[in-house]
Amino acid sequence: MDSVFVMPGTVAAPRGGILRDPHNRYETVREALSRIDKAARDMGLPNISTRLIEHNDTSDRRGPEVQYLEIFAVSIATHHMLVAEGVEPVAIVGQSIGELWALAAAGHLSVEDAARLAVARSEVLTRQSWDGKMLAVGVDGRRAESLAGLMDHPNLVLACENAPRQSVISGPRQLIEQVERVADTFGWPSLPLDVPHPTHTPAMAQAARDLRATAPRVPYGTGRWRVCSPWMGRDVGDDDPVDLVAGALTARVRMLHTIRELHAAGADAFVECGEWAVVTKFVEASIPGVRCVVPLSESDPVEAVRALAAESADAGPSRPYAVRVPVPAGAVATASVAAPPTRVTVPAPTAPAPAPAPYVAPATPARAAPAVEAPAAASASVSDGLDYASVLAELQTLYGDFLGYPPDLLGEDDGLESELGVESLKQVVLLGRVSDQFDLPDLRSNSSLLSVGTLRRIAESVVAGRAEAAGR
Repeated sequence: MDSVFVMPGTVAAPRGGILRDPHNRYETVREALSRIDKAARDMGLPNISTRLIEHNDTSDRRGPEVQYLEIFAVSIATHHMLVAEGVEPVAIVGQSIGELWALAAAGHLSVEDAARLAVARSEVLTRQSWDGKMLAVGVDGRRAESLAGLMDHPNLVLACENAPRQSVISGPRQLIEQVERVADTFGWPSLPLDVPHPTHTPAMAQAARDLRATAPRVPYGTGRWRVCSPWMGRDVGDDDPVDLVAGALTARVRMLHTIRELHAAGADAFVECGEWAVVTKFVEASIPGVRCVVPLSESDPVEAVRALAAESADAGPSRPYAVRVPVPAGAVATASVAAPPTRVTVPAPTAPAPAPAPYVAPATPARAAPAVEAPAAASASVSDGLDYASVLAELQTLYGDFLGYPPDLLGEDDGLESELGVESLKQVVLLGRVSDQFDLPDLRSNSSLLSVGTLRRIAESVVAGRAEAAGR
């Protein structure tokens, strides 16, 4: 089995204690975390690993530099856990700043240099203090680019092509809010991304220049594994690491094209080096049926990795492997770099404000759903009933009409994502329609209902909200 390791970009801060077990089990994990801690202390930042190893709390919001280094720590620790158990990649791919994690994991950069460069990147972006925003839209890149083009502003661009129906637009906050309203008019699902620094737009040109001028130059090693760059459209060679990171700030990230080229070259498994399924959700949407593994989202991460190692051993040695991701015709980068660039990031929409729920691909293919662009049927009139059964019945009808499922097949405890295959952007749209149907404006901003993902929880929230409204 030929596995590709994928590194997430800017995602929600990791949970406290997420690395306790890998830290206790693997010397290579302990060493990597120790090196990140030392680099952080040298830059005047607190220890990064302490909360990830010892605490079982949420992020204490210590600023974007700490958030980036925590994401790095989780990615590099997962990589070392995989390799220690015998799973080696044929290539490593990073999304946005995740490319920096990929370079460190592959051995092209030292862990300390990657940490220093991540902080330098964060600092120039903070100094620029651009009032921008990123919006995930549930349509293909062509439609998203056309949507951004409606506003005719040079800094409002298609930033990321993540999957066939998942793109990201980046631009000035005021224009992004207009884009969101237009997308809603079209019936296209959208989700603002909670990232500390919106990037992948020409507006970041000054930050890119500042990074090239101020970041410490770092030595570049030959590395052990191939790193494939979704924004350059090729393997990373002997490119200057500072130029790579600076160039990505203004460039479009074409994750969809990279994923498909890797698969066409022979990759048959994708492993997320992060806490949740972020990049691997894009993989599953781009290559239906491909093997995806997210070890840290499993109840027993080590067992999940060992099972993957056993599959790889059974499949025999990997073939000689080369990846050259072609730059799609007409792609133009806004940054000048050593290699021919193309011009995403996210997280995920999936990089949403709350940490996304663990995802397990359905055992059987999901039932066909209507195109995400198509507007759903008009909502029913607001129900006057407050009882759970009537609310659940209305939800089953609403969700069934939108998804193309018979209402009686939508069980109240079925996981909307894990069992029914309803991706997060569709859930955002549906929650908005529930909010409108039951006249509960606050419901659409209840992000916990997206992570819970069952009709039971949504129905219970509707009943409670209607009861509270009736008591006012």
